Amino acid sequence: VQLVESGGDSVQAGGSLRLSCVASGFAFSEYAIGWFRQAPGKEREGVAVIASSGSRTFVANSVKERFTISSDMAKNTVYLQMNSLKPADTAVYYCARLKEPWTWSTNPDYWGQGTQVTVSA
Repeated sequence: VQLVESGGDSVQAGGSLRLSCVASGFAFSEYAIGWFRQAPGKEREGVAVIASSGSRTFVANSVKERFTISSDMAKNTVYLQMNSLKPADTAVYYCARLKEPWTWSTNPDYWGQGTQVTVSA
């Protein structure tokens, strides 16, 4: 199982980024994939999840109006589109695999290495 994130960068507040998570080594359509983030000195938090086969999406209330999760089943890739970025969005963003049936209390079983997002004021 491998999850590889990319797309992290340094941007100014109000900017946008799209993160990608390429999955391999397992049946992509049978698992949910989630994006999580961890800011310095803070606990890791769930940001968004897309259910297996891309049938449903869930986005944390804290980013709901600004972030969108989507997937490309043909490319085994999950995206996190982040708009109107704020300094508070600065964190390392991770994608992770989640067994179905997924809930917000489901612990991921595999993680990517993370990609840094830095938003300056």
